[in-house]
Amino acid sequence: MGLGRADMDVGSDGVALITITNPPVNSLSVEVLLGLKQKYDEALQRHDVKAIVITGSSGKFCGGFDIGTLGGLQGGAVQIGGEQFKLTDVSVRIVTELFEDAKKPSVAAIDGLALGGGLEIAMACHGRIAAPQAQLGLPELQLGVIPGFGGTQRLPRLVGLSKALEMILLSKPIKSEEASELGLVDAVVPPVELLNTARRWALDIAEFRRPWIRSLYRTDKLEPLGEAREILKFARIQAQKRAANLKHPLVCLDVIEEGIVSGPMAGLLKEVSSFQQLLHSDTAKSLIHVFFAQRSTSKVPGVTDVGLNPRRVRKVAVIGGGLMGSGIATALILSGYPVILKEVNDKFLQSGLERIKANLQSRVNKGKMSQEKFEKILSLVQGTVDYENFRNVDMVIEAVIENVALKQQIFSDLEKHCPSHCVLATNTSTIDLNLIGQKTNSQDRIVGAHFFSPAHIMPLLEIVRTEKTSPQVIVDLMDVGKKIKKTPIVVGNCTGFAVNRMFFPYTQSALLLTDLGLDVYRIDKAITSFGMPMGPFRLADLVGFEVAVATGMQYLEHFPERVYKSLLIPIMLEDKRAGEKTRKGFYLYDDRRKARPDPEIKKYIEKSRSMAGLIADGKPISLTDKDIVEMVFFPVVNEACRVLGEGITVQASDLDIASVMGMGFPPYRGGVMFWADSLGSNYIYSKLKIWAESYGDFFKPCPFLEERAATGSKLSAPVKSIKSRL
Repeated sequence: MGLGRADMDVGSDGVALITITNPPVNSLSVEVLLGLKQKYDEALQRHDVKAIVITGSSGKFCGGFDIGTLGGLQGGAVQIGGEQFKLTDVSVRIVTELFEDAKKPSVAAIDGLALGGGLEIAMACHGRIAAPQAQLGLPELQLGVIPGFGGTQRLPRLVGLSKALEMILLSKPIKSEEASELGLVDAVVPPVELLNTARRWALDIAEFRRPWIRSLYRTDKLEPLGEAREILKFARIQAQKRAANLKHPLVCLDVIEEGIVSGPMAGLLKEVSSFQQLLHSDTAKSLIHVFFAQRSTSKVPGVTDVGLNPRRVRKVAVIGGGLMGSGIATALILSGYPVILKEVNDKFLQSGLERIKANLQSRVNKGKMSQEKFEKILSLVQGTVDYENFRNVDMVIEAVIENVALKQQIFSDLEKHCPSHCVLATNTSTIDLNLIGQKTNSQDRIVGAHFFSPAHIMPLLEIVRTEKTSPQVIVDLMDVGKKIKKTPIVVGNCTGFAVNRMFFPYTQSALLLTDLGLDVYRIDKAITSFGMPMGPFRLADLVGFEVAVATGMQYLEHFPERVYKSLLIPIMLEDKRAGEKTRKGFYLYDDRRKARPDPEIKKYIEKSRSMAGLIADGKPISLTDKDIVEMVFFPVVNEACRVLGEGITVQASDLDIASVMGMGFPPYRGGVMFWADSLGSNYIYSKLKIWAESYGDFFKPCPFLEERAATGSKLSAPVKSIKSRL
């Protein structure tokens, strides 16, 4: 059941001020919609009300439709004040007929944000006044649906078709200053003047000193029909290029075109019916799942539910100025944290500082940062080659090479030079944290802070705890993670932790398929067509062959029974092919890192196949693209089941977020476990069992998957019997 309300206060000037209250972003719950409808009805009936102003409480206008209410809409309708309201009723009867077609004018007073349904309600008002830096946008496509309260019809009429398409298709909000230039808002005024200006504006409309404009019926900003159709045609091509598997952007374009060709009411009705259909689509279900899964990562039993508050982190030290260390330092200073960057000598230190500078300069070049801000942010980082300045840091993140002895020495040194409250974090991606902290007496402060490359861009932070890590340390790191705009997931300590361990079969299964006779480039193409940003071989090139071999050895040591021991990468390494950094791996690379197939790799593949001896009678395996996707990803699902069954993560949805944000699994498929559940545990189990009989234990289903398949349970159903390592 949603919460929230709408309150009304009628001033002596004859303006009814209707305020939306539903913290934290004043979303449009059923209660808020009911309140708005009732207060509007009351204001229209009262003789002492001349005009209406809508605003939001606590400095936020409205963050959009309450996503929790979408479940009700999937059922076809929502209850509003004892009445059943279909989406058509909300869009047409409430937003259009009651708000926009009212006999008294209304003005939206926008502070903070007006997103989704919030902006749609504002556009149905007869004027819009905004505070500086307020965000306005229609981000619905991120959830697999389209705007449902008239946004596809009103926004093009207010800002023009081209700008409207950019805002809707890219879910790209704009600030109030740009909105004013475009005509989406009528004026930008300081927050203290917002309500008074909106009240005067509404009275001016009521008394005919300003035009009474209904956005839905404007045509002055719309391009001529022929030009509009060309713009829409180009937008369709671009939408298909960006995501060939997604249909809802194309549906959105059809809805917009309907309004331009057949009139706004026809467009409104098509918008509503299309929204309803999309709400039932697999894409919407997947994206809505990801939305809620991302929010549930902040709930960790025994950590976030025991009354702990994060301690203030004033300064962070980063050890190592390489690719990862400089990226982590960049992420921290971008969010205002002063950083000490430590390296072993001045040469390495200057290289690290230059990398940070280059990361920031890239933002300046793209117009995302001013030169003044660049200088200010860069001043937050200070370089050092010793521990002298570590006595007043609150957190240290170590990001040196994967060498156990080196990391042990660093943590031993940190214990001596850092204050006793300081969080001691390591960015290791594979090494056991107990081993790293073995030579210290501070194992309660040691925690994994596994960033993904490039660290200042990738949105995931994998927080790894041992049995000795203090819950307070986890809370502190989660807080820093959120403040540097990462989504933190808390996982247990094991080889590869959750993300890398879950995905270690990804490249191995592709290598196995290659030894069975499949073409490398066809495998990559099938996987990218499925929706991954790159296939396993392109990814191996990006990571680098030395890293691939080193991490492969870790898995071979800990999981020897289920590692496929391909010799293809070691054979290529012998010939000085190491991936993208040497410009030769599975692909060839030019100066701009653009990849192209290399016919020469055939000789390495033939040698690997000969040594593997898997092709019976010289006849290569024959697979469809669907088969390739399943043979690459079902072992990933199998390993994810082990991770869940062993209690490395507490909920399957954390693995969904890990796969989407850490490995680029397509969010419109909901994450690895959500996608697997859409296929069914029994289907995946039976496929793996057949492959295991033909090709060995690499495909052998784990007991967790076998049990779920036997009972017909979802893989994501809660784990009851296993003690969590968290």
